[in-house]
Amino acid sequence: MKNQLLGGLVIMGLSLALSACKSTASVGKAGDPVFIAPIGVQAYSFRNYFPKDIPGTLDRIQAMGITEIEGGSGRLPPEEYKKLCDARGISIPSTGASFKELDEDPQAVAETAKKLGSKFVMCAWVPHAERGNFTLEDAKKAVTVFNKAGKVLRENGLTFCYHPHGYEFQPYGDGTLLDYIFENTNPKDVYFEMDVFWAQFGGGDPVALLKKYGKRWRLLHLKDMDPSTKKDLTGGTNVENNVPLGTGEIDMAGLLKEGRRIGIAHYFIEDESSRVVDQIPKSIAYLRSLKY
Repeated sequence: MKNQLLGGLVIMGLSLALSACKSTASVGKAGDPVFIAPIGVQAYSFRNYFPKDIPGTLDRIQAMGITEIEGGSGRLPPEEYKKLCDARGISIPSTGASFKELDEDPQAVAETAKKLGSKFVMCAWVPHAERGNFTLEDAKKAVTVFNKAGKVLRENGLTFCYHPHGYEFQPYGDGTLLDYIFENTNPKDVYFEMDVFWAQFGGGDPVALLKKYGKRWRLLHLKDMDPSTKKDLTGGTNVENNVPLGTGEIDMAGLLKEGRRIGIAHYFIEDESSRVVDQIPKSIAYLRSLKY
C-alpha cells in the first residue's frame, strides 16, 4: 500500500510538473516568437475587391500567406465559397451574422455557419437609435438576443462571439455598458471577439480588458490606429486611420502576449483603409518579427 501511495504521488507530481511546463511554454521564453498562430484576415478588409472577383481576391489573400479568413461568401452560396477557400488552403473558422438575423432566426445562422465549416459566429453591431448614444435599453436588448441566439448556436456545436464596436463604453454604474453586457450574458453561451482598434477608440484599454475578462474573449481583430485619431463613442471614424500593425498607438505586443496567455483561438487582421494591399503584408511581417 505504501509503495502504491508513493507511486501515485510521483505520478501526480509529474503530471503537475508537465502541466506547469505546458503553461510556461504557452507564453514563450526570451527570444521566442510571440505570434505563433495561423495568419488570419477579416474578409471586410477586401470589401473593395471581393465584389469584382471572388476567386482572384482569394488568390491575392493566399499569396500573402494567409490561411484563415473570417467572413461569409456574400453573393456566393456558402458551399461554393467554401470550395474556393478549400482549394487555396484557406479555412473559415469564423463568420458573421447581423443582429437582426440572430434575433429572428438563429437556427438559420447556425446552418449557414456549418456550411462554411465555421466554429464561431460573430456579431459586430447592435442597432441603436442615436450614433454615439448607446443606452442601457440597447444593452438590455443585446443581452436578451445574445443569450437566446448563443444558446441555439451552442446547441449546434458553434460558439457565439459579440464584437464590441466602441460605443459600449458609455459609463454605467461603476463601469461601462460593455461591463453590463459581459456580466448579464450567459458565460456558457456568449463569448466575445475584441476588435482592438474599436476598444481603444471607445476609451478602453485593450490589454486590461483581455486580463479582466480572460477566456470570455475567444477571437481578436488585429488593427492599429494612427496616433492623431480623435476618439469618441460613435463606433466610427475615417477608415484611413487604420495603419499597419506596430506603427500606431496600440500596444500590439502587449495584446498579442496577453492573447497568447489566455488562449485566443484565432486572430484576424482587419484593415479598413484604402491601402489594404500594401498594408496587410507589412502587418504580417510585423507579427512574424515579434519576439519575447
